[in-house]
Amino acid sequence: MKKKLSTKESEELLNTLKARFEKNAKRHKGMEWATVQARLDADSGKLWSLYEMERTGGEPDVVGHDKKTGEIIFYDCAAESPKGRRSFCYDHTALDSRKENKPENSAVEAATDMGIELLTEEQYRELQQLGDFDTKTSSWVKTPADIRKLGGALFCDHRYNTVFLYHNGAESFYAARGFRGRLSV
Repeated sequence: MKKKLSTKESEELLNTLKARFEKNAKRHKGMEWATVQARLDADSGKLWSLYEMERTGGEPDVVGHDKKTGEIIFYDCAAESPKGRRSFCYDHTALDSRKENKPENSAVEAATDMGIELLTEEQYRELQQLGDFDTKTSSWVKTPADIRKLGGALFCDHRYNTVFLYHNGAESFYAARGFRGRLSV
């Protein structure tokens, strides 16, 4: 898989990201696009990861920045769990444990291939402060090792004006469950 964008792909993606950034200013109050653009120009590998987030339906947008490192933080901001990342079990171990009806991939493996991280429960709750996400779908979230070791995995959704955290067997997968990612640039 190529991990470098053509000039045309880069320009189209940057135009999409800039338009989304400007349309959703409440997600990143006080930030300027020029700052984001400068960070992206300095790291083409991160631009490829954002392209993958966009290509799979994530609609990545800036949700903040790290005051210590200066890094710009992107989350998947699609209204529902990204369509191109649904019907995945939690991780590779879970995928290997299925004897039949295996899903196409696992959330953790797909995120790693894309160069992004699954949102944690805390990050998922932060995202929900910016709008209503996953009102019809759900998203796997990073699962603590002690839960995963016992065969479980965690996912969240937003119903009844509340964020719910649930558990399931890590090998399970559903058409309405995907994952949301995070990328620092």
